[in-house]
Amino acid sequence: MDIVLLVSALAVLFVVIALAEPVAERLRLPYSVVLAVIGAALGATSVGLAAAWGDQLAPEVASLLALPIKSSVFMYVFLPTLIFQVALGLDLRRMLDDWVPILVMAVLAVLVATAFVGLALSPFSSMPLLACFLLGAVVSTTDPSAVVSIFRSLSTPQRLARIVEGESLLNDAAAIALFGFFLSFVMAGVPNPTLRDALIGLPTIIVSGAICGWVIARIALRAMRLLGHWPLAQLSLSIAIPYATYVIADHVLHASGVVAVVVGGMTLNWLAPGRLAPAAWTNLREVWDLLAHWAGALIFVMASLLIPRLLGDAKPADFLLILVVILAASAARIVMLWGVLPLLSSFNLSPQVERPYRIAMLWGGLRGAVTLALALAVTENWRVPSDIRRELGILATGFTLYTLFIQGSTLRRVVRALGLARLSTLDLALSRQAVAVALQTVREGVASSVKDHNLDHDIVRSEAKAFAGRLDQAVALADAETAIRQKDRVPLGLLAMTGHERDRVLEAFHDQELAPDEAERLLAQTDRLMEATRTGGRAGYLRAARRGLRFARGERWAIRVHNSLRLSRPLAQLIASRFEMLLGQRRILEELHLYIDSKIRRIHGRRVAEILHQVLTTRQTANAEALEALRLQYPGYAEELERRFIRRLALRLEEREYDTMLADGLIGREVHTALMQSMREARARQAQRPPLDLAMQKSEMLRQLPALAGLDAAQLKMVQKRIATVYAHPGDTLLRKGDPARHVFFIASGAVEVTFAGQVQKLGRGEMFGQLGILTRRPRRADARALTHCTLLRLDEARFLDLLAKNDQLRQAVEESTKRRKLMEGEALPAPVPAPAP
Repeated sequence: MDIVLLVSALAVLFVVIALAEPVAERLRLPYSVVLAVIGAALGATSVGLAAAWGDQLAPEVASLLALPIKSSVFMYVFLPTLIFQVALGLDLRRMLDDWVPILVMAVLAVLVATAFVGLALSPFSSMPLLACFLLGAVVSTTDPSAVVSIFRSLSTPQRLARIVEGESLLNDAAAIALFGFFLSFVMAGVPNPTLRDALIGLPTIIVSGAICGWVIARIALRAMRLLGHWPLAQLSLSIAIPYATYVIADHVLHASGVVAVVVGGMTLNWLAPGRLAPAAWTNLREVWDLLAHWAGALIFVMASLLIPRLLGDAKPADFLLILVVILAASAARIVMLWGVLPLLSSFNLSPQVERPYRIAMLWGGLRGAVTLALALAVTENWRVPSDIRRELGILATGFTLYTLFIQGSTLRRVVRALGLARLSTLDLALSRQAVAVALQTVREGVASSVKDHNLDHDIVRSEAKAFAGRLDQAVALADAETAIRQKDRVPLGLLAMTGHERDRVLEAFHDQELAPDEAERLLAQTDRLMEATRTGGRAGYLRAARRGLRFARGERWAIRVHNSLRLSRPLAQLIASRFEMLLGQRRILEELHLYIDSKIRRIHGRRVAEILHQVLTTRQTANAEALEALRLQYPGYAEELERRFIRRLALRLEEREYDTMLADGLIGREVHTALMQSMREARARQAQRPPLDLAMQKSEMLRQLPALAGLDAAQLKMVQKRIATVYAHPGDTLLRKGDPARHVFFIASGAVEVTFAGQVQKLGRGEMFGQLGILTRRPRRADARALTHCTLLRLDEARFLDLLAKNDQLRQAVEESTKRRKLMEGEALPAPVPAPAP
């Protein structure tokens, strides 16, 4: 084919894609329906021209009309693009609320639809039962593009769009895996799968595909972080991810390529916002939105071109079979929506899906390009008998056209009739208050701007009067609104404040005030705060905030490695990361007070703002206590981190100054490039976190303990070698009654609760416990547990007794500690018993 003709055809296709969107909006039809009509019209035109003119057509035109559109083009070019973009765009953290209905509708619904269609069609069709099941797998895929676009244009609840998008994404993966399984049965010369293949092979294909996608996404994300200074290189690498993932999974590992791409996209969606610069992540999302828009449009147009070819030899009886498929597929969806989901909700296994949502999901189960592509794959397969190819192609195409033209064209009316296009009472009241606040801000801004322009006073006065009338009306509506109760305003304010906190974390990460790991952890915490607020209000918010101050994952493992093997590097890295995270969180929390006063107070009122200030102060207090505990454990390290923050802030401001000078024409591009190079080098030096030497910190902790303050240099050196640093979580048991006494503990930081003879006493920093069992040579008579995160210094029995015999200050500290707990009150401390030689 002439390359000029091919390029011209592509140009025409893109013109069609560009015009289809405004036409769809004008006709109030889904975008994909308009594309399907255009594609079918073009396909019918090409068939008509070929039939009417035949050999009289120019060779170039004939080759263009006979353009071979293969299913492999859809499966390897368009499909990875579509599912990868959907996976990138999902709100995964909000989808976790509805993971049960999404998973049920994505996996179980595919199996139910396949069974219903196959069993219903078998008595009426000439195809064998397994071929009917194959058709059921083909038509069980759903296409969310048209549905979600309608939902978003009508301001329907976001939860409904999330469920539909999540269902479609996982639905495609499950249906394509099932399609491959049943296709093996109808292909001549291919061994039929066994029961073992169904029970073990199919799950193995899916799981191995998921692992493949996760691994490749993690590797690609690490590579994209290394390419942080080259944003175009990051985008180029992202383009390769879905295609490489699909090919490696499908051809190298013989796993599910679709599942691999889905998991790869979801992995990037979950991790990339906290590891890539916000600008890079935004650019990546925008590029993939454009690619998916093109791919979705092209796949619809090109698949629709095949409709006349697939329906060319349809018979009247085939339309009755299409009706059977429609009824069976609808019945399967009704069983899932009105049978399985309510059953799961009754057992508290799934959030309730309201009746209007279920009706919209039933009528919005449109089929589209994936169904046509799978049908085309069957019609191209020469191993499949010709009668099965013909019938399956006709039935799949007819069912797809029904969902697009009947359900798709009426879905907007159905959504409106269900009341899903109207804002809830709470959202309507909130929108009225937002309008009132926004108009007040606009009036102030316009009044300030008008002063800077020499405008006619009569015009200004007239416009101000008209605007004041609109403002008064908005304020009256907001003041009269009683739908938002006081107890509802506090969660709404907390959600707004947490959303702003998330934005500030991203800004701090973009300005390199936070390292990627700390930013990722703070972003995850804001997500947990939002979810806890939605489910538990203010109490849930505070609980999630307290959980957010716990040590990161792997802390227990790092502590166990440090306490048992004396390997301190993992724990040092974890503590240093916690230091930096707490410092970054402290700065962000301080800024939220201003946001409350400037934004939230104007919408929700003074009382709500006071409550939010109190909640925020509680978080600040907890943050300060956690920081103070680390400062006591590691004196000087927090100061080093603060100095590092100041240096990085100075570099960021200096970089902005150079950008401003370039924009103002004070320096040229060459000078700016040289200055930016020096800035990058300085940033690289400051990016290295100061090392945390736990051994050096242990020496500092020993000097701060009153009981060991009198040790001379030789004794201090000996103790530093022999004493072990132990870290404990709140609630950890440190001593257990009845255990042999072998160690003494000194509290470097934190608080410990000791229970003896029914009495409870709390010990704090600088105190010791565990010495009485050693001195009396008896088993432990008390229980001790950590009240907070504690850093303890543990000394074994022999070294303790040796020090006690040589150091009067330690002996005096032991006597005072014993008297304070009233365990040996009135008795002299017995002379230390010489310890056996170690």
